[in-house]
Amino acid sequence: MSDPSSLLGALRVVLVGTSHPGNIGGVARAMKNMGLKDLRLVAPRAQFPHPEAEFRASGATDILNDVVVNDTLEEALADRTLVAGTSARSRHLPWPLLNPRELAGRLQDELRQPEHRIALVFGREDRGLSNEELQLCHLHVHIPTNPEFSSLNLAAAVQVLSYEVRMALVEQAETASRKEDQPFGTEWDAPLATSESLERFFEHLEKTLVDIEFHDPNNPRKSLSRLRRLYLRARPDSNEINMLRGILTSTQKAAGTKK
Repeated sequence: MSDPSSLLGALRVVLVGTSHPGNIGGVARAMKNMGLKDLRLVAPRAQFPHPEAEFRASGATDILNDVVVNDTLEEALADRTLVAGTSARSRHLPWPLLNPRELAGRLQDELRQPEHRIALVFGREDRGLSNEELQLCHLHVHIPTNPEFSSLNLAAAVQVLSYEVRMALVEQAETASRKEDQPFGTEWDAPLATSESLERFFEHLEKTLVDIEFHDPNNPRKSLSRLRRLYLRARPDSNEINMLRGILTSTQKAAGTKK
């Protein structure tokens, strides 16, 4: 059986607004248990590096030494092509929602393609990810804990998701080795769009819709969120994003809003 650690090493874990440095160390230990290496922090509330993080890492300080700290979630996700964010169920706008095992099933083939760069995003200990942050994610994942005691430690949440992804790769290696040697079909003709290029497209889309008076920024409703959901669900590649932006530019010219 092949060790999936070589594939999991490219799976990025992103922690947003972490309150307790010890939790960062606990996450590093959980990651190393499952073969993950790439840890990003977004605006941690306490100074990092921190002795408590090193103490809790207990043998995983090599992961802490390589941590990158970003000011914004957009920066941490800029080069990612698939982003899954942890979420509670109660959201105003329905979004593709998976449990950890379903997510792992989605990721097992993605991780075998080096051009597919994946991130798992975890929110603040006290209130998780904001709606705006969740809208940067292609998928939302919900850990179905006991509803009578649903609070889950940050490191435990990372452990659950990384374990499920690891086991999906292990089972795939055991039962579908021929699939690795003889893949069906042909390679895609363009890399998937990065999170950064998608955000530029969404900005262009909003401006165009305002220009043609389809979208009223003073009465936004949920149209832009629904369009964002649509395009994130479709997972366009870089050529498709360029084509869509070309359509937007032509629309602006036809409407007389762009010279």
